[in-house]
Amino acid sequence: MNPLSPYHSTPTEVFFKRFRLWKRQYLHVVIYTSLFWIFIDVFFIMLFSDCTKEIILPCSRTSALVVDSHSQVSDRSLPIHPKIVIDRRKYRNRTQFINGIQNVITTTSVIRRWWEVAPGVTNPTNWHGEAGRAVVIPSELQSEAKKRFAENQFNILASDLVALNRSIKDQRSSSCLAHKFPVDLPTTSIVIVFHNEGNSTLLRTLTSIILRSPTKYIREIIMVDDASVNRAYLKDTLETFIKDLPVTVRILRNNERLGLMKSRLRGAEIATGDTLTFLDAHIECSPGWLEYLLYEVKKDRTAVVCPIIDVISDNDFAYLTGSDMTWGGFNWRLNFRWYPVPQREELRRNRDHSLPLLSPTMAGGLFTINREYFYEIGAYDPGMEVWGGENLEMSFRVWQCGGKVLIHPCSHVGHVFRKQTPYTFPGGTGTVIFHNNKRLVEVWLDKYKDFVYAVMPDLKRVDAGDVSERLALRQRLQCKDFQWYLENIYPETSLPIHFHHVGAIRNELKSCLTAHNAFGTQKANRTATINTQTCLDRIDSPIAAVNQILIYSKKGQLRFDDLCFESNANTIVKLQKCSEGNDKQIWNYNNETKHIKHVKSGQCMIVDSKTQSGKIIVAPCEEGNHSKQRWYLERAVLTA
Repeated sequence: MNPLSPYHSTPTEVFFKRFRLWKRQYLHVVIYTSLFWIFIDVFFIMLFSDCTKEIILPCSRTSALVVDSHSQVSDRSLPIHPKIVIDRRKYRNRTQFINGIQNVITTTSVIRRWWEVAPGVTNPTNWHGEAGRAVVIPSELQSEAKKRFAENQFNILASDLVALNRSIKDQRSSSCLAHKFPVDLPTTSIVIVFHNEGNSTLLRTLTSIILRSPTKYIREIIMVDDASVNRAYLKDTLETFIKDLPVTVRILRNNERLGLMKSRLRGAEIATGDTLTFLDAHIECSPGWLEYLLYEVKKDRTAVVCPIIDVISDNDFAYLTGSDMTWGGFNWRLNFRWYPVPQREELRRNRDHSLPLLSPTMAGGLFTINREYFYEIGAYDPGMEVWGGENLEMSFRVWQCGGKVLIHPCSHVGHVFRKQTPYTFPGGTGTVIFHNNKRLVEVWLDKYKDFVYAVMPDLKRVDAGDVSERLALRQRLQCKDFQWYLENIYPETSLPIHFHHVGAIRNELKSCLTAHNAFGTQKANRTATINTQTCLDRIDSPIAAVNQILIYSKKGQLRFDDLCFESNANTIVKLQKCSEGNDKQIWNYNNETKHIKHVKSGQCMIVDSKTQSGKIIVAPCEEGNHSKQRWYLERAVLTA
């Protein structure tokens, strides 16, 4: 036999070669299988973990949440939720301050911006304030929250615990959602004025605008810092936040306090959008809020369009849906008030609550207006100071000069309503508001200024400044008078339009009907009462005599401001909210017998002889010399 070739292997060598090959193949299978299951595990961990959701932030707990002296939170274990982030490795939702961190964004490169997230992606539902829920302050922070409330006159700790991009429910009805808009809606420049605003509320304002608006319609956001002081986060930190936003944001900084109106004018001067949208600095826009406003201005360039103003609680930041069945009005003292929408307006829009209301006045904080028309109609009165009265002045001016004020029920913007302002007014709050009211009264109210001065005698002595330019504007625009406005736009007003008497009502016993606690809040349960007291002279006692000014209207109402005399047979006469069609509030004065008869019961108004309080009751009418049932209409304030 020939010897084996050196190139041939022995059976043993062949076996080991095959074994090694099989081993490598087996190991590959094991490795690939393991990698596959690791990948599956990671996928499900990411799917169900809050820490990796696409638009939000790491769930890690922080050792502290501490910022500068105006944004200090001392909790040592609370998770920092108020963040907007997508990549937890590269895009931390924190900015370094003097002593720590705050819930704002620093910029680094990101694969995907937070405003470009997929529709429907939301924050974890257990986060503070999500879906507009109220924030529950941890017990260890409650004393600090109360202590810091005065900084902004709202609970800044509650705001800091709420994500800047927190979810809120879509407020639109199915009818609203059915609205279709043309693609060529006008653009808008959003103007926001702030003074010592809370950090998280201001950033949440910007965040909600961007997340819930078609940015193609936002030409720019113009922020006007009205001389904020001792708030470092409103400087470099804010500049950092806006730098990479998907819309142009410009910040103007006043060197001295100018107030709301002058600051808004400064922002409007540099605006380039087709329209101007004025917003406050502590709001949250709801989905679809902008398109409805722009569409109404596109249809009618003289329309001034306001959203429904939803309420954000100043205490726990709960988002509460505002009513679409109220509109703007005002009382005798020219205070803006919300009143129920009357039946005639419901009929005008065929009870379709997706159509805008024609509102007599606007709240003034939030509205959209054609930019050119804003200046044509007179912008803001440059003689008014800081804040107050400008909303009524613009409402009267727009309506009397050919425009209209709308409230769109499909557009919702939440607003933090504060019980009082945290800011000081140069010269004092009362002085500033009286000055502004005096200007609007002198320019727009015509003969009704005499009535307002009787109700607010101190206002008559206030210096309005030079109003000649505003009077010239009214003449140039050929504006209608205030009587036309009341008759055609606001016939539900508490001011006297069609009346028998405006003044005092005196009993034959020399006592006058007198209202008490009537200038209160709008709450239905305010304790307003009516009785008889010694008649007062409006010259000697102008303030106290205001409570003896009553209106006897041609509708048969006896009223003081928005309260009416109401009664039933053999009962006391009360002051209740005036309501159309309420026959318990209808009275008839007989000029011969001097009786004031309650129409529903057929009985007469009388001074209750059983008490010494001067209470008024309804009792059977008596003929003859019955002094307690005879009344005289005297001291007229206004004549028809």
